[in-house]
Amino acid sequence: MILVYLWVRPALGGKPSAESRARIRRSKQYRDGVFAYPLPTPMIEDWKEQLSILGDFIKGTPQAVPDRPLAVERYVPAPAEERGASARVTWFGHSAVLLELGERTVFLDPMLGRAPSPVPFVGGQRFKGSPPLDLQALPWLDAVVLSHDHYDHLDYPTILQLKEKTGTFIVPLGVAAHLERWGVAREAIRECDWSESVTLQGLTLTCAAARHFSGRGLFGRNSTLWCSWVIEGMGRRIFFSGDSGYGPHFRDIGETYGPFDLTLMECGQYDRRWANIHMLPEETVQAHQDVKGGLLVPIHWGAFRLAMHAWTDPVERLLQAASVQGVAVCTPRIGETVKLGQGEPPATPWWR
Repeated sequence: MILVYLWVRPALGGKPSAESRARIRRSKQYRDGVFAYPLPTPMIEDWKEQLSILGDFIKGTPQAVPDRPLAVERYVPAPAEERGASARVTWFGHSAVLLELGERTVFLDPMLGRAPSPVPFVGGQRFKGSPPLDLQALPWLDAVVLSHDHYDHLDYPTILQLKEKTGTFIVPLGVAAHLERWGVAREAIRECDWSESVTLQGLTLTCAAARHFSGRGLFGRNSTLWCSWVIEGMGRRIFFSGDSGYGPHFRDIGETYGPFDLTLMECGQYDRRWANIHMLPEETVQAHQDVKGGLLVPIHWGAFRLAMHAWTDPVERLLQAASVQGVAVCTPRIGETVKLGQGEPPATPWWR
């Protein structure tokens, strides 16, 4: 009964259309029936490691979640008189980032739900605090941009609320099937392979490599593509890492698309046992340097417990490594808007 229940839940997503399947089969990233990173990227296969991870989860981690509700900033859209000239970045916890570049507004991986799971009462709850965002306060979104189809990045309840106030969904290959099942019109979705670009009213968004995996149903792991994104517009260049282990693709991206004014780089939910798919914070700093980044905003932390580290370890370790390497880091509060190029970016250790 449990399997049947999960199978019919719409949150699991859908199956690619014939058109999408044809594009998937033509992709250079698609080999032997699945998507794959160019280098071997083994995950946790040894049963002893699997048991050790299970044991660690059961044992628990000190300070794995905040000991008090997180205070978040209230998001306020840019005034009409500022929209044409300003560049604004707002982080809503985990990897959800709103970019306002001139007249264009783009939402990256807008996971605003309470649990990164198809069943809300399992899988870990969002850290306690004020809701990260009232979706009704959002301006019209020119695009929702997704990096892959995992539940902590592609959230069914959030998409249901955003689909009527979004012009375009830009996603890696295969992810359109989930959106279509949830009522997003096919003509509103742009699917991309690595190195493919979408031009959107003055913005160029390029799908780039990442070292990760995909899948949200009972079967079909790596049947959809994962990616990072290069975003260019308003005279600025921004890199969004998505989820990724460290690899040579960062240097390739830096050589091809860099330098970047801003990088939004994952730094949390890591463990040495799965470092191939999630960077350690020190590797995040190195990846930022590889892509030729200017200002670094750490993401993929501050919302959920998906690993065995303390909830503040990602940002603390990243800051220490960045200090050694001379990397500029911006640490906005959840919901706090950063205006690029206007004053010193926020660096208050609000989590302490």
